[in-house]
Amino acid sequence: MTKVLTWRALGRATLARQLLLERAPMGVAEAVEHLVGLQGQAPHAPYIGLWSRLSTFDPEELSGLLRDRLVVRIALMRGTVHLVTARDACGLRPLTQSIYDREVQANNLPAAPLAGLDLAALAAAGRELLEAKPLSGTKLGALLCERWPNREAASLVYGLRGLLPLVQVPPRGLWGRSGQPVLTTLQSWTGAPLSPMDPAVAVTRYLGAFGPASIQDVQAWSGLTGLGEVVRALPLARFRNEAGRDLFDLPDAPRPDPDTPAPVRFLADFDNLLVSHAVRTRVIADAHRTYMSRHRLVRAFLVDGVAAGTWTIAKGRLTVEPFGQLTKRDRAAVVAEGAAAGIRRAGRRSVRRDGRRSGVRVVVRQRSGAPLSAGSLPCSRS
Repeated sequence: MTKVLTWRALGRATLARQLLLERAPMGVAEAVEHLVGLQGQAPHAPYIGLWSRLSTFDPEELSGLLRDRLVVRIALMRGTVHLVTARDACGLRPLTQSIYDREVQANNLPAAPLAGLDLAALAAAGRELLEAKPLSGTKLGALLCERWPNREAASLVYGLRGLLPLVQVPPRGLWGRSGQPVLTTLQSWTGAPLSPMDPAVAVTRYLGAFGPASIQDVQAWSGLTGLGEVVRALPLARFRNEAGRDLFDLPDAPRPDPDTPAPVRFLADFDNLLVSHAVRTRVIADAHRTYMSRHRLVRAFLVDGVAAGTWTIAKGRLTVEPFGQLTKRDRAAVVAEGAAAGIRRAGRRSVRRDGRRSGVRVVVRQRSGAPLSAGSLPCSRS
């Protein structure tokens, strides 16, 4: 008989894979590869994500990897910017290229002005320009309009983002630095050839970072379709969730006891933990996910393994807004974790966990209109 995994068991397993049950003694590159990248729409989000996951983390180590072109910022899974190792980028971008092909050929607002354009010519012209010199989107669009003066610059750049594997080069994404995205091709930046990652390898990597999971979960994470045959052909352990949906996992992957303590953790903007499953209730209640989306809230914190509220930071003040009332013990744990300064806005001081130099003041307040945790606990009915 197939073993049933409760939502709490699923949550603990995924937290373990995500290095959120216990901070891991990994180097930065090793962690980035283990996680199959981190969400990177917000340039400094990976620093928060890694601080919450690693036992020792120096933000300059990640900045150094970006400068040395060993990790890159590039659009990959689900059409979103990720920070990944250069090696993974060279395999994942061609694997996920079909996502971008669909976007460029879609009859939507950004792509519609490209109708009738020779896309191969656009790709060739863009590659020539970007491999001669990294360019911002504005400069790239202006140069492309010299060849296609009757086309919209924004649409031409949009098309190139889909046609070519483009990386955002430093200083974008460096610790304590800022700057608009400046683009070049992945091949030019890394000097490495592109070769599609085997879908079976991608599935195995996903399960190592997010499992156990259903076929629908794998597809939601990757943005790809038709992965059912790939998953079923692998020598995987099989389970079911409480709703009866089939789940797959690596046979020897960690599946901790559901009662394993889960410490408070602050998640980065759009953290992959919250967006990499079709059914996300193992870590966030549907009502809370909807609430965050409606109010454009992108950062959550975890208490006892599930999203318990949101947080923002400005001018050294960390504001924590729980979905419901925190116990005295949980409130103290949230304040202590926040005061440790790892989530301080990128800038002037090293990441610390003792709070002595953080300069962060933690304020806990109830956000008006938030759904109460007691009425919207995660479940596996979906």
